Amino acid sequence: MRIEQLGEGTPEIAVVAAVHGDEPCGVRGIERVLAESPAVERPVKFVIANEEALARGVRYVEEDLNRAFPGDPDADTHERRLAADLAREIRSCTTLSLHSTQSYAQPFALVDTVDAVARSVCPYLPVSVLVETGAQSEGRLIEYPHVVEVECGLQGSDRAADNAVDLIYGFLRATGALRDAEPVAGEDRGEVTVYRLGAPIPKNGAGEYAVFAENFERVEAGEAFAAADGEDLIADEPFYPVLLSPYGYENVFGYRGERVGVLDG
Repeated sequence: MRIEQLGEGTPEIAVVAAVHGDEPCGVRGIERVLAESPAVERPVKFVIANEEALARGVRYVEEDLNRAFPGDPDADTHERRLAADLAREIRSCTTLSLHSTQSYAQPFALVDTVDAVARSVCPYLPVSVLVETGAQSEGRLIEYPHVVEVECGLQGSDRAADNAVDLIYGFLRATGALRDAEPVAGEDRGEVTVYRLGAPIPKNGAGEYAVFAENFERVEAGEAFAAADGEDLIADEPFYPVLLSPYGYENVFGYRGERVGVLDG
């Protein structure tokens, strides 16, 4: 785990990347922000988490770090030990955790619960969607208070790395870290739409998968939203797809979601 800092003193703000080693956009974003070295009013900690998985270009070495929290310093696996170390590093910090996805090109935010931190940070990020994960947060970093996770864009893309830079600066403005920079609600948006994550949509062990629905666009009852080996999956009730993709996850297509409201910017 690599740690860098901007500003003097003990940080109460943190930015984390490489929770998954095959999602380099956050690392690229942090490197660019560190190279620009913006003047800060509050010290900021930058963490490159799973350096070993990053070097190998794999999601994880032994188990998914973002399912291993709170971790154990004496665990048998690399990621479970690392989870304990990372949790300790951000314990007292308001934290932005940078990720990427195979399901959606635009950045969006995720939180365990829409709390005061989410309300104070998310309207000032360059996102128009916030997902409340709730019961689906088990073992993930966003279970911890004061953590906002963001999907920067499509995994491995230059655009996701560019978005990571914008997300970091938006987060630093929202938390009062940047000198002489007021938080500003993102480009031409006055609100962030909030969705609540529901049940996963399982795969059935087929050889080929396809998705027809668009993430965050309502699927009506009776509508085909995906297929497994050419057989359509039909919605039995309306829902909003979240993280829906044919091959982003091994055992699920993604998740059913519901639209629950907006955060005003």
